[in-house]
Amino acid sequence: MTESAIISKVWNFANVLRDDGVSYGDYLEQITYLLFLKMADEYSKPPYSRETNIPNEYNWESLTLKSGADLESHYTKLLRELGKTSGILGQIFTKSQNKIQDPANLSKVINMIDREKWSMMGADVKGQIYEGLLEKNAEDTKSGAGQYFTPRALIRAMVECIQPKPKKTIADPACGTGGFFLAAYDYIVSNCNLDRDEKEFLKNKTFSGNEIVANTRRLCLMNMFLHNIGEIDGETFISSTDALISDTGERYDYVLANPPFGKKSSITITNEEGKQEKQDMNYNRQDFWATTSNKQLNFLQHIKTLLKVNGEAAVVMPDNVLFEGGAGETVRKQLMQQTELHTILRLPTGIFYAQGVKANVLFFVNKPASKEAWTKDVWIYDYRTNIHHTLKKDPMKLEDLRKFIDQYKPGNRHKRQETWNADNEEGRWRKFTYDEIIARDKTNLDIFWLKDKSLADLDNLPDPDILANEIIENIESGLESFREIMDVLNGGE
Repeated sequence: MTESAIISKVWNFANVLRDDGVSYGDYLEQITYLLFLKMADEYSKPPYSRETNIPNEYNWESLTLKSGADLESHYTKLLRELGKTSGILGQIFTKSQNKIQDPANLSKVINMIDREKWSMMGADVKGQIYEGLLEKNAEDTKSGAGQYFTPRALIRAMVECIQPKPKKTIADPACGTGGFFLAAYDYIVSNCNLDRDEKEFLKNKTFSGNEIVANTRRLCLMNMFLHNIGEIDGETFISSTDALISDTGERYDYVLANPPFGKKSSITITNEEGKQEKQDMNYNRQDFWATTSNKQLNFLQHIKTLLKVNGEAAVVMPDNVLFEGGAGETVRKQLMQQTELHTILRLPTGIFYAQGVKANVLFFVNKPASKEAWTKDVWIYDYRTNIHHTLKKDPMKLEDLRKFIDQYKPGNRHKRQETWNADNEEGRWRKFTYDEIIARDKTNLDIFWLKDKSLADLDNLPDPDILANEIIENIESGLESFREIMDVLNGGE
């Protein structure tokens, strides 16, 4: 079969199973288990002859020899037993369950996968199949999977600005399905003529991440494996621990991340009455500038800790990180003091699967200790005001961010030039000095200067679906603000 025919067939099965009540997420999970077993089977045979550590009674062939009720019961047992193993194998099958209850449908999916030689396929083809399923799953708003899926256009733009180099380490403390890792991998492969050592380093030593949600972690591991990152019998480089708990001492050349949405960090405890309840969690870490239950502020502090001296970060952060007082002000001041916070990209609404998100990308470079603040100027690109995107009709594309990337001047930041001035008030690219920002109330970095045309020109309003989406975004954002006020009134931070 041609590559496009294989992709089409995988998608068709997703639609058929959906009619039987199997969601995209459930189908994606089962494809993960079955694809991994099939590829492990291929790698265990010549010319690869690798040791996969999969017991014979639970290998791919054991599935192909059964049918009907025997197949269903065997598959269920196989998932349970492989989840007890170590390494990437155990991580892939942790807490795995059979979600395709009809043995006939399960048999069809197994036969579809069995017909192809997946190890012979290019990583880009396998990746296209899997990334497509991930995105389709993210679109299913009921599943909540969208919070683990950062728009690929945004990720690619961030990577193009950072320009990761070979034999450098890359971390993501909340890696979701691995989008940043894959974009960085593709960038390095496409832009560098790698020798053998560099290829081996890229495959096995470049990436490190955390993902506490078992289902998402398995999708990330499989996504990376299909893109030729990591070994089938190797140790996992995606940790299941909460990245914020402690400083492991590891330091990285780059951190690319979009930490989870939602302000509060919390844990579930059992109270004296035996009932479970959520409790705000403050991470008491000596390397943090401020103790707070604000999840994003904690991630921002943790990311600074993760960086080597002169290590670079590009991280997605919600608006509250730019203007919130208290711990937020402390973190902003320290960030500008101890790192070079050189760029902020203001993002438009309507690009994330989670509603009510107003976010930015912060670009900064970690620096050694100094009495003088390392941040001299902060360049802000406003890609929010008068910009309208929707997920289905007008999703944000990489081309939409091309002007920002060009103005960013990757590798030549000293050659930047503002597009805003007194004669051109429409310019989206503007520089603010350290002194100007420090003089602002609470060191507020939520800076905007462009006029909102929809407020001034009622004859040129955006399409109704865009307006409706923005209304939803604003209502969600307003509700979040009210929740924060209630937290304060109830004694929270």
